[in-house]
Amino acid sequence: MSKATMSQAKSELKLARRMARLGTETAFEVLVRARALEAQGRDIVHLEIGEPDFDTPENVVDAGVKALKGGWTHYGPSAGLPALRKAIAEDVSRSRKVKVEPEEVVVVPGGKPIIFFTMLALVDEGDEVIFPNPGFPIYESMVNFLSAKAVPIQLREEMDFGLDVNELKGLITDKTKLIILNSPHNPTGGILTEKDVRGIAAAIGDRDIMVLSDEIYSRLIFEGSHFSIMSLEGWKDRTIMLDGFSKTYAMTGWRMGYGVMRADLATHVSRLQTNATSCTASFTQMAGIEALQGSQASVEAMCEEFQRRRDVFVAGLNKVKGFSCRVPKGAFYVFPNITKTGWKSKKLADAILEEAGVACLSGTAFGNFGEGYLRFSVANSIENINKALERVNQWADKNL
Repeated sequence: MSKATMSQAKSELKLARRMARLGTETAFEVLVRARALEAQGRDIVHLEIGEPDFDTPENVVDAGVKALKGGWTHYGPSAGLPALRKAIAEDVSRSRKVKVEPEEVVVVPGGKPIIFFTMLALVDEGDEVIFPNPGFPIYESMVNFLSAKAVPIQLREEMDFGLDVNELKGLITDKTKLIILNSPHNPTGGILTEKDVRGIAAAIGDRDIMVLSDEIYSRLIFEGSHFSIMSLEGWKDRTIMLDGFSKTYAMTGWRMGYGVMRADLATHVSRLQTNATSCTASFTQMAGIEALQGSQASVEAMCEEFQRRRDVFVAGLNKVKGFSCRVPKGAFYVFPNITKTGWKSKKLADAILEEAGVACLSGTAFGNFGEGYLRFSVANSIENINKALERVNQWADKNL
């Protein structure tokens, strides 16, 4: 073997087998492609990324700056600063109408660590995890990464993308360890009503199954009201509630989410945090206290604007050849059915980006049951939303 061949062999990267089971979040991949087109001089309307286009509220930014200047630049406890854990406990107690103590709160950098840490703490190889499909892709990615069994439950358009309780009953087995709920839902914008949640709880019954309830969009709801399974009697200790600051307060770059769970589980999740990230940035947490305790006017204004954009975009999509779209009840996404176009979702999303200059996501980015749909984020101005509608409509008239 020549020296060159030996050098090449030594430099070959040999990843652990588990890396082949790790998925991704396609929104970031499409964003990269869209930016590349922009670098070539193309004008792209960005409706792919799940991020509010609003600035973080001024009072929250001011609190963060004050914290930085005040020396909140050092390590904090792995579970979060006591003052923020207390503020979160008080806020959740009020909003979910169930008593939460600070020791039941774990603050993490973003929402995803709660998904990962919960599964690391509870799910063994071969255990089954039921999750919504189409759904946030990280659910399935983490289940597969841990060599557990991913069990999708299909969310159907004819049920307004709700969850079929009878189907859930049929999917639960003796190996079911965790069930994931998400309301308001990404990517469909569907919500679980109180009746839905009570039905889900009844379907699970007294089995030894925990529920991870992803409620990151709980303040962005347009019709009805948010209802958490942890609000049901006897379910607080069986629920890990995920929420955070990214969507509600337009704080995506601040990286701060939290989980609410029984105190003994919180201890183990905090230990995972110690091993993974040490802690969440202290100045970010101080800003989080202001976000929860300060004026909520910006949240209300943002929600109203998202609803206005939703109405404009859904009405426009329903005039596009081959498209039909239900009105989502929460979050800031629309999920049109494109089966009448005759195109597969991925091919259509690619064409709309490359030929029409509108970045969106294929429904299959959210699981196999997303085929036949696209996801658009309305986290952009009315002007750009109207521009996107015009472009998609022109493309459809020409190509369908």
